[in-house]
Amino acid sequence: MTLSLPPFTRAIKILIAVYAGIYVLLLVLGAVGKQGIEHEIFDFLVLAPHDVVHGKIYELVTYGFLSGGFWDFIFSMLMLWMFGSMLEVAWGSRKFWEFYLFGIVGAAIGTVILVYGLGNFIHLNPGSPAFGAWGAIYAILMATAMLFGEQEVYMFPLPISIRLKYLVGVLAFIAFVSALATSGTANIAQLSGLLFGYIYVKFVPRRGLLFAFSETSYSFRNRYHRWQRRRAGRKFQVYMKKHGQDPKDYFDEYGNFRPPDDKPKGNGGSKGGWVN
Repeated sequence: MTLSLPPFTRAIKILIAVYAGIYVLLLVLGAVGKQGIEHEIFDFLVLAPHDVVHGKIYELVTYGFLSGGFWDFIFSMLMLWMFGSMLEVAWGSRKFWEFYLFGIVGAAIGTVILVYGLGNFIHLNPGSPAFGAWGAIYAILMATAMLFGEQEVYMFPLPISIRLKYLVGVLAFIAFVSALATSGTANIAQLSGLLFGYIYVKFVPRRGLLFAFSETSYSFRNRYHRWQRRRAGRKFQVYMKKHGQDPKDYFDEYGNFRPPDDKPKGNGGSKGGWVN
């Protein structure tokens, strides 16, 4: 048995540095007796479904960069490194950044919807906060299971290997049971992360959402310009007919402007306007 560690890719380095910076900042504020400021920052960044529906949309992103304690920080960063690097190597940094933010926001949106949709049945409080990277990490787990499901990983510290798709299935089952057994929103965020990870891999174009949006915007822009040209052409034809002139006297068959007093050039019999 050999131990192979994943690479420290660029996006993973930046993410771990951001998480570590926020965690250490809050830790230092608490250590120097500024617990009030620490709590204000924490309460400002966490996700509370009640606050989101009342306008605090920024919480859909900020909650995902908090940590719940030392061990939560350590294990979440280990999971991010181990599985996130697999996606970044396969997709590239740009698409991975897009997917990570998609997972954070998707997990938050799913949490808000489930809290207000099923809160009465599974005893979820809209004011209960959710925080941490686990929503995005579970989205990463779902994506890696869909792309590299047959790859075996070792369940450290136990010398037991398991296929990635089965590992994700076990974690999903634990999150589901925990969501039913407890009244917190953390497990709901994990389940929502799994769902949005599946949606991204299954339905988003291969080059990512940004590429799809840019292609769509260019398509609409080109259609609009073609419509403008057709509209201008119809107006010009109406104008020329009102003045008793034929538009063909000013434009050739390719739509190029041609002064009416110019004589046609043979150009060796070519139909084009110019021959090099």
